[in-house]
Amino acid sequence: METNLRGKRSRRHVVRPAERRKEVIERVLIGQVDGGQLRAHLVLVAMEHIVMSNGEIEKKKQSQHALGAVPQFGIVNGRTAPPLTSGGKFHLFVRSAFDPGALGIVGLEAGISQATNSFPAYGQGWGGYGKRYGAALADNVSSGFFSTYFFPVLFKQDPRYFRLGEGSFGHRFLYGVKQEFVCHTDNGGRSFHWSNVLGALTAGTISNLYYPGRTLISTTPATATTPPIPHYEDDRGVGLTLSRSAIALGYGTAAGLFGEFWPDIHNKVTRKHKHGPAPLVPPGE
Repeated sequence: METNLRGKRSRRHVVRPAERRKEVIERVLIGQVDGGQLRAHLVLVAMEHIVMSNGEIEKKKQSQHALGAVPQFGIVNGRTAPPLTSGGKFHLFVRSAFDPGALGIVGLEAGISQATNSFPAYGQGWGGYGKRYGAALADNVSSGFFSTYFFPVLFKQDPRYFRLGEGSFGHRFLYGVKQEFVCHTDNGGRSFHWSNVLGALTAGTISNLYYPGRTLISTTPATATTPPIPHYEDDRGVGLTLSRSAIALGYGTAAGLFGEFWPDIHNKVTRKHKHGPAPLVPPGE
């Protein structure tokens, strides 16, 4: 009889570690469990607790990536949050810059640059792709360092995006664009986002060190042992700085808008998948 009751109970719900622990304690008090059985039960409960904790940690990690890959570490759900310390800002920079998803996006950028033959002096093939990947990675790391850590610490600004999450599409879109230029400060106020703008300009200036010129001026003819060698004008400077800065600000704006609307898209797709398509109703019913 007791076995049948337990079988029915197990079919109704899963016995969680807290419930199992309570049951063991009750049986100990009435003398139904000896010391060896007690230790075995406690080990089982501990293992179940570890498995559940790991599952919760994994679920939290997945929630910090959109589409399973795009990092969302700098997105805050709500318009207020405790300010980040200097260490917290540095930690945010490192996680965002070197996350596997971020490195994958850098690889995609390098692939697009190769396909469009941007900066032809890099050449084609794996050698050209490697140079483009290195340049894109340097852009991402330097922009993140100055916009997420260095200038936010210097100006006491918060580098995170504070998601609105409600209102009309137009209102939220303008709100997302505005946050690229107006930020939260560490004391709870608002300020012009010097960290973003100066971070983009600083990273754009540094990019002059590793991007080549883009204007072809001459070509050394090929010989029996060497291919033709193109020569490009050293046209780096203000133009390159401003173009790389604008790209950094554009990426930042796009990332903020993606963080603003992604939860809505995800919830809509998940809800549709959960309920499935509407059932077909035969004619006349």
